[in-house]
Amino acid sequence: MQNEVILIEDSSSDAELTIRVLRKKNIVKDVLWLKDGEEAIAYLQQGDLLADNPKLILLDLKLPKVDGISVLQEIKAHEEAKLVPVVILTSSDQEVDKISGYMSGANSYVVKPVEYEEFQAAIEEVGRYWLQRNTSRE
Repeated sequence: MQNEVILIEDSSSDAELTIRVLRKKNIVKDVLWLKDGEEAIAYLQQGDLLADNPKLILLDLKLPKVDGISVLQEIKAHEEAKLVPVVILTSSDQEVDKISGYMSGANSYVVKPVEYEEFQAAIEEVGRYWLQRNTSRE
């Protein structure tokens, strides 16, 4: 099964809005939603990430069970996963989280806007840039 985007997000409302925007704006069709860090780690350990051919991973930092930085480190520990861009999409605007994210291999760090319309616009911008503008491995 091919998922163009892997979304690792514990908030169902944020995840549903993200998926809806990506599909409604015709940015992607297939999104795999992993609901916590433990589920994300299990997914990564089950096999070859590139067999699923994701073009982007959207990662929240404040996840239950296993935090987002640990998930990011696990992603970047897999040789094949180093080719997949990871965008941290989080509510945290703390400098320590930004530094940890970039030091762990994030390609981008986006603070989730609180306002509904701004959140939608941010998701659309991220999706269009990473999935349409950015030159990928293909």
